[in-house]
Amino acid sequence: MAKTKRRKPMSEINVVPYIDVMLVLLVIFMVAAPLMVQGIKVNLPDSNSGPMQLDADEPALVVTAAADGTYYMNAGEEAEPVALSMIFDRTEKILAANPDIKILVEGDESLNYGVVMNLMNVLQTAGAENVGLITEPPGT
Repeated sequence: MAKTKRRKPMSEINVVPYIDVMLVLLVIFMVAAPLMVQGIKVNLPDSNSGPMQLDADEPALVVTAAADGTYYMNAGEEAEPVALSMIFDRTEKILAANPDIKILVEGDESLNYGVVMNLMNVLQTAGAENVGLITEPPGT
């Protein structure tokens, strides 16, 4: 009779396959994460927004995007047509002189959404942290 050699039980866990699975999952999540952040189309509800509380003596800068694509700035004086590149310079100067000024944007409803967003981007780049939107109540 031949003697069989008895094996000693192995008490180690082979973690290499687990590391491989973990790295594959990491790559999948890295590729899929930016796809999940994309926006989706939604129908926003109509609602009445409350009026902003502005004191008569509190300064406000109103930037308007007209239907024909021209921009206007009104900082207490008469509104005048301004190029988009000049809005940045003027807003930066106004904010340097008065950092507490309220900045309000009004845009014609027939404008493309991107036009108003571009205007708000210019204002934000100039240093405006909070920008309010001027709207009309429904039915007016």
